[in-house]
Amino acid sequence: MNFELGCRLCHKVASTGIGAFDKVRAENDTTRYNGSTRREGGTLAHSGSHTPRAEVGLLLYPQCHMAMVHGLTDLLQVASRFSIARGGQPLRITHWRMDRDGAIVRCHDTHPGDERLPDVVIAPAFALDQPPGPVDASEAAPFAAWLAERHSSGATLASTGCGVFMLAATGLLSGRTATTHWLHADRLRANFPDVKIDVSKVVIEDGEILTAGGMMAWTDLGMRLIDRLLGPTVMLEAAQFWLIDPAGREQRHYSIFAPRLTHGDEAILRVQHWLQANPTDPVTVSDMARQAVMEKRTFLRRFKAATAITPTGYLQQLRIGKARELLQFTRRPVVEVAWAVGYSDAASFSRLFQRLVGLSPIEYRRRFEASRDAVAA
Repeated sequence: MNFELGCRLCHKVASTGIGAFDKVRAENDTTRYNGSTRREGGTLAHSGSHTPRAEVGLLLYPQCHMAMVHGLTDLLQVASRFSIARGGQPLRITHWRMDRDGAIVRCHDTHPGDERLPDVVIAPAFALDQPPGPVDASEAAPFAAWLAERHSSGATLASTGCGVFMLAATGLLSGRTATTHWLHADRLRANFPDVKIDVSKVVIEDGEILTAGGMMAWTDLGMRLIDRLLGPTVMLEAAQFWLIDPAGREQRHYSIFAPRLTHGDEAILRVQHWLQANPTDPVTVSDMARQAVMEKRTFLRRFKAATAITPTGYLQQLRIGKARELLQFTRRPVVEVAWAVGYSDAASFSRLFQRLVGLSPIEYRRRFEASRDAVAA
């Protein structure tokens, strides 16, 4: 399926049944394109006399994740309905694509007829079968240039998941703190070393730029935008409707430690495999250096260069990862879990767990326990 056809299908579906409140008489649909706007014979959810509070545009680029596009469209349209019911204004939700002439134009519009540019533009993640980041710089360039133009005109920019690669391509993230899906953090660092990356957060707001991390973090981003544009009351109503926790999530609650193993330093890789096989044994940095057959200072330098983490931090991540499994899949008391992963002091273990995961061991078990039938081991 070519991209233009996919975009037409996207806005057709978005306006004919995905939205919780959108009812369009398809038999009367006489969709046509007129410049960058879309007009229909059917009745859109937000057509009428209500003047939009702001326009939120979603940028469609090749292989972008359409589930996020449709999901955010519905989320924002539902919030608009709640706003109208309270006597407020709706949001204008638009989709933007590149046409055959290379211009980026609207291809879906809940309030057609107004040629003003969007107040907020969102770059969604790309599809799961794509490499982490735009295929190449030349493909990303026209979209990044358009995003930069929107920003210079006063628009707020946002991204979900790996859509941050498109924002980073604008150069606007240089020196800023951003998040992405935790699996792609190393690739983002390598491609854009000037960006400060914090994958512990689900959403990071840096002034007029927002980035959201995990695959479902578009819901968190949507809640932040609703709060900004329509206020906290509408945001809470939308969160209750969609059964979304509007606050309190962090990406580190879900992320799994994924150490670098392709750095090419065979001596360090040997130590990594040794630690992986013996994560709960009493191990010192000197023990690790002996495994690598190196002087301690040399080992510390090479280990950090290869893995981007200190040896002590690496071992802590391995142990806490094992502790997460035990908390999730067994009924062992926290003190036993601490002992099982190499910590004799349960209080120190709990503090470390809180620092790395963002939840206490008890809170983690309460949130992620597999089932009431977890086997006590």
